Amino acid sequence: MKYLRIGQPGYETPVALHEGKYYDLSGPIGDVDGEFLARGGVKTVAGFPEIDIAGERIAPPIAKPNAVVCIGMNYAAHCAESGAEPPAEPVVFYKHPNTIVGPNDDVQIPRGSQRTDWEVELGVVFAKPASYLESEEAALDAIAGFVVANDLSEREFQIERSGGQFSKGKACPTFTPLGPWLVTPDEIDDVQSLRMWSKVNGETRQDSNSKDMIFSVATIIHHMSQFMAFDAGDLLLTGTPEGVALSGRFPYLRAGDTVEVGIEGLGATKNPTVQA
Repeated sequence: MKYLRIGQPGYETPVALHEGKYYDLSGPIGDVDGEFLARGGVKTVAGFPEIDIAGERIAPPIAKPNAVVCIGMNYAAHCAESGAEPPAEPVVFYKHPNTIVGPNDDVQIPRGSQRTDWEVELGVVFAKPASYLESEEAALDAIAGFVVANDLSEREFQIERSGGQFSKGKACPTFTPLGPWLVTPDEIDDVQSLRMWSKVNGETRQDSNSKDMIFSVATIIHHMSQFMAFDAGDLLLTGTPEGVALSGRFPYLRAGDTVEVGIEGLGATKNPTVQA
């Protein structure tokens, strides 16, 4: 099953995409949030009305996660281009949930920014609370679905002005485009073998695969659950591969650019950039 949300901010309608058709889940469902995911979502679209979503805004596919937890430096080639050694344990930082926008919404270049960067990332959404998990198998069982994310970053804020942590360069408004769908695990054959890519103005920047992660999805969830408790509906971003502007190979984003990120089986985002 694929879940999405349509409509203007604050007025989104939950929708299921099944076998190429869209179904309105509003009414008894509420929204695609932690409560809905903890109930197991929907197993069938029987009884839900089919709808046409042409012309509708595609909203973020999940509603108001309590937390956006991010893993840094999780691809060896990205570590190399960043001038960093691969970490011995997952590196963690946080983004504010209010950074989430839809897959086609405007992305704002922050005031004073000269170094706004893109990062295609595999997002994981939780189906239930996850704390002190006993195994990586239990970690995988806690997953509601997967989603494409662009973990936008302002590198000066993140590095030179960080004060010792990443979040200052990660939490600017609109810095987490998400979508278009939340895809349930049964639709993904192997989450550790998905092609990932990004483009700016139609030109390829990143072209890699999730198999190049230093720490797998299961390893990250199991490890992090020893230090924090995830709630149903929370979002975990699992790192980005090589090919970002920080490498020095590409210019940073400017207002007027269009940035795209995509993952095999999960769809893609395509966001115009504007000046904040």
